[in-house]
Amino acid sequence: MTDDKNKECPLLRDTAFVDLMKRRIFNVLLIANPYDAFMLEDDGRVEEKIFDEYVKLGLRYPPRFFQVASQEEAEEELGKTTFDLIICMPGTDNNDVFDIARGIKTDNPTIPIVVLTPFSHGIRKSMENMDFSIFDYVFCWLGNTDLLLSIIKLIEDKMNLENDVAAGVQMILLVEDSIRFYSSILPNLYRFVLQQSLEFATEALNAQLETLRMRGRPKIVLARTYEEAWGLYTRHKENTLGVISDCRFPRNGKTDEMAGYELLSAIRAEDEFVPLIMESTEADKSAWAEKCGAHFIDKNSKKIGVDLRRLVRRHFGFGDFVFLDPNTMEEVARIKNLKDLQNNIFTLPKESLLYHITRNNVSRWLCSRALFPISEFLKHITWRSLQDVDAHRQIIYDAIVSYRRMKNQGVVAVFHRDRFDRFSNFARIGEGSLGGKGRGLAFLDHIIKQHPELNAFDNADVMIPKTVVLCTDIFDEFMDTNELYQIALSDIPDEEILRAFLQARLPERLIGDLEAYLDVVRQPIAIRSSSLLEDAHYQPFAGIYSTYMIPYVESRDVRLKMLRDAIKGVYASVFYRDSKAYMTATSNVIDQEKMAVILQEVAGNRYGDRFYPNISGVARSVNYYPIGDEKAEDGTVNLALGLGKYIVDGGMNLRVCPAHPDKVLQTSEMEIALRETQTRFYALEMKAVEEDFRVDDGFNLLKLPVKEAELDGSLQFIASTYDPYDMVIRDGIYDGGRKLVTFCGVLQQGVFPLPELLRLILKLGRESMRREVEIEFAVKLNPDRTGVFYLLQIRPMVDNKMMLDEDLTEIPDEKTLIRSHNAIGQGVSNEVYDVVYVKTGDYSAYNNPAIADEIDRINRRFLEEGRNYVLVGPGRWGSSDPWLGVPVKWPNISAARVIVESGLTNYRVDPSQGTHFFQNLTSFGVGYFTVNDFLGDGVYNQAFLNSQPAVEETAHVRHVRFSSPVVIKVDGMKKEGVVMLPGVEQ
Repeated sequence: MTDDKNKECPLLRDTAFVDLMKRRIFNVLLIANPYDAFMLEDDGRVEEKIFDEYVKLGLRYPPRFFQVASQEEAEEELGKTTFDLIICMPGTDNNDVFDIARGIKTDNPTIPIVVLTPFSHGIRKSMENMDFSIFDYVFCWLGNTDLLLSIIKLIEDKMNLENDVAAGVQMILLVEDSIRFYSSILPNLYRFVLQQSLEFATEALNAQLETLRMRGRPKIVLARTYEEAWGLYTRHKENTLGVISDCRFPRNGKTDEMAGYELLSAIRAEDEFVPLIMESTEADKSAWAEKCGAHFIDKNSKKIGVDLRRLVRRHFGFGDFVFLDPNTMEEVARIKNLKDLQNNIFTLPKESLLYHITRNNVSRWLCSRALFPISEFLKHITWRSLQDVDAHRQIIYDAIVSYRRMKNQGVVAVFHRDRFDRFSNFARIGEGSLGGKGRGLAFLDHIIKQHPELNAFDNADVMIPKTVVLCTDIFDEFMDTNELYQIALSDIPDEEILRAFLQARLPERLIGDLEAYLDVVRQPIAIRSSSLLEDAHYQPFAGIYSTYMIPYVESRDVRLKMLRDAIKGVYASVFYRDSKAYMTATSNVIDQEKMAVILQEVAGNRYGDRFYPNISGVARSVNYYPIGDEKAEDGTVNLALGLGKYIVDGGMNLRVCPAHPDKVLQTSEMEIALRETQTRFYALEMKAVEEDFRVDDGFNLLKLPVKEAELDGSLQFIASTYDPYDMVIRDGIYDGGRKLVTFCGVLQQGVFPLPELLRLILKLGRESMRREVEIEFAVKLNPDRTGVFYLLQIRPMVDNKMMLDEDLTEIPDEKTLIRSHNAIGQGVSNEVYDVVYVKTGDYSAYNNPAIADEIDRINRRFLEEGRNYVLVGPGRWGSSDPWLGVPVKWPNISAARVIVESGLTNYRVDPSQGTHFFQNLTSFGVGYFTVNDFLGDGVYNQAFLNSQPAVEETAHVRHVRFSSPVVIKVDGMKKEGVVMLPGVEQ
């Protein structure tokens, strides 16, 4: 495993910010006479003012206001619109507004109703003896729209309190019964909290997550009596960020001048560290505040708002974390964000860290920034439970690392130079598209996050490599700034196009980002194409564009030059001759293609001057060539030692069914294993690329014999040894004898859970994409039997030649030339006009060697002409025993599109299903049919073939050509296959 993953990082529970603040105020009914409403709005623009306030504070969903002045108007609006809040504004001369509001409350008891009264002696006097029990709150209008925002947020906080606190959101409890004072304090407090939330939200990984994280800001809750305040605290004391309380307010139905002191003393008895603030118009109450461990604010102060913000910032955990020297109370360190804390936790002065740990300040600071998973974890690791400062340092560090890993996974972050580090996972530079491969990688990261069972194995980590995507807008800027389209769209050779691109300049702003990226990534880097069309559904563009790899060297300047050239090389590959031809063949327009570029750590280990993974592979969720106990839905995997390019290039690899890892055809017999296992592999040369990049993107890759991997020591767990003396193959590495890449340790001996992981990721990939998928991966194995399973790409299986949406069993027999109920392969072919078949009139197995020679000669002619054919004959094709079938090798029949084993009454041999050259069948997409029509198992209309004129006829073989194609259809999922009669279309 990776070094940093070996540490015991805590398991944290993520916060679903999307589930917070679910209840909102969208529509507000304002009941006031026109003059009072105009006074409220100042100049009739209340919605615009509220909207401006929301924008400044990064808030969303500003409410709409509806104004009415009479009972009839109110009832009419209530009949048309659902209201979430009603604001009543009584005038100086009558109380009709209250009568209207009481009527509405009677009919709509769940709608919050707030009284908003102008602050004047006359109005206050007239309201002194009124019953306000039906109203939720009474506020004093001081001519500031901040108050409207505060009212809306206060009501929303109250509506969402129970749900959000359960998720970890904190509560600031304000205890105040003076309408005048809380109407002044609340706007001040809300503006401060919302501004702080806007600042910490910028730590989120992208704009969407910034907006969601704002929902995690602390709730502000207003209590106006002792009983209400104590009830709120006792229910939510674990989530109380701090308490601000007046000293005089009702207790037991009567005004009690010491109620605040009693409340704060009771809270301090419950929690010795929770911040408390007492406020009073009586300066001598400061002594009482000190007795209960509270800070004091004089309400008479002309700067009460400034004093309140200062205390809340300093003690409630807002703003920077200022570490203090406990002896001098002077600042010794300042932490601005989570990454800052992670980077400095081991260098903070011991005495200062001890001071803050013992007061739970670290957890409180994290809480105020909506970092609930870490805060909740650290809150319960107190100084009493662990009296070791260095142990606390490590725990805090591990918690941050665990949190950042959790938050980074499954998210496409915006790349920030100052934030990108070794714990960053997937980031983008630019605002355009990620391209096909980029989307696939992001989707794989999402699957890993959504399915923790992938990482449930003790000795295996599942992840994507550290990835940064240069979005398509960087490509657009590069092309436009350097005026490259005229050259790119011309017919000049690929080498000249590449030369022009290498001489062009990347956007200047990108260079600093690439330097920051290289400072963090100290591994070889793969620079991969990720075009808009690549890996898109129904458009298989995979492998059309370039992928370069650059080694890790000490000089950042050298690596930067290689990286820049590789990016330009990928851009240039869009306009190479083969790319243009493929565009034309797929009916796409080349100047509509946009290229993103993926920068990705190469998975693997360094061995001297080369770098490669122990295992690379391509897994497919459907197996069109199931043999033995295999089922089509079990999928299939191709495995190889070294870089995956070896598989892509068609090199000899190991084909495995992940459901039956102990039954591998290529290792079932010694002769097959010696002939059909991997002999060479690709590795990246770890020397700087001093020459110009070439059109061939593999120019700096080494193609080495497996013997070199043995010298590297990379074959442990994945190789077997051939003993030439005893003529046996033994699993494992032993002195002497040829080493065979069989992957025995991971497939059959449980060294690493590769089969289990493959089964799981294929299942999840198919379910997530709702279609059959192809997944690229690599595995890095460690000597201690741990390892990392890297997911590199996922895409739908959309080879058009393999698309078949027809039930072949519904095709009548009379329309078929050949029908098999035991067929392997997949797809439709309508380009075959020829059938080559063994004559069965006087067939004898004695003649099988001669038949092989005749077919070899006919096959060579097909290869010369570039044509394909259907091959039919008795027994096992390719059998080494000529009495069991025609002893051909693959080169003797390589132009066949479908190979048919047809049984005879007097010559019955168990079907081979093409096992003698199975690797070739799967590589070239050749169908293989087994037919025993004499038993009623399938159809073989040899009489029809015999009635046709022959192009060529030998002693044992006949070749027939038709003017119309014989359409071949194979459904490997159902093991059904047909060759239609010529000219017959279904």
